Amino acid sequence: MIRRALPLVALIAVAPLLLGAAGDTVRVTPLARDGQVYVSFSLDGGLTPDMRETIRSGLQTTYAYDIELRRGVTIWFDRTIAATAVTATVQFDNLTRRHQLSRAIDGRVDAAQVTESEEEAARWMTSFDRLPLFSTSDLEPNAEYYVRVRARTRPRSTWSLWPWGGGQWGHATFTFIP
Repeated sequence: MIRRALPLVALIAVAPLLLGAAGDTVRVTPLARDGQVYVSFSLDGGLTPDMRETIRSGLQTTYAYDIELRRGVTIWFDRTIAATAVTATVQFDNLTRRHQLSRAIDGRVDAAQVTESEEEAARWMTSFDRLPLFSTSDLEPNAEYYVRVRARTRPRSTWSLWPWGGGQWGHATFTFIP
């Protein structure tokens, strides 16, 4: 009986370390104003060297950000008020030496541009400023909410044994004052 329970105890002991390794690697700043929740977020460290090589190879590369507006609940799971997806895609053309960039919010193209600068392409993929993602109409005054952002890449640059998909994440709380 004890031998069977030992692996479970070991997994429970190591799980916080595995979760803590991912940590808050996405910086999130929410701002509720003018009937909208504006969300600014950026990926710490920008593009990894592996992702830069993938982009230079000409393979279309996408960073997908899953963003949730949530309210903490004392006794049960936190309640999701709204959710949205933001994607940033880059494709490098080896002949023209230009990056074709596009951003989409919930599948609708929000912006597109072409640049020769690798640094500008990296900022485009990893830094977002004041995106109006949620309405404040469903929020209760003087209540505390938080915005959680999870970042994933396609193609995946790493492989993980962790069954819940991995990725990088971050969150920030705010109090809604109308």
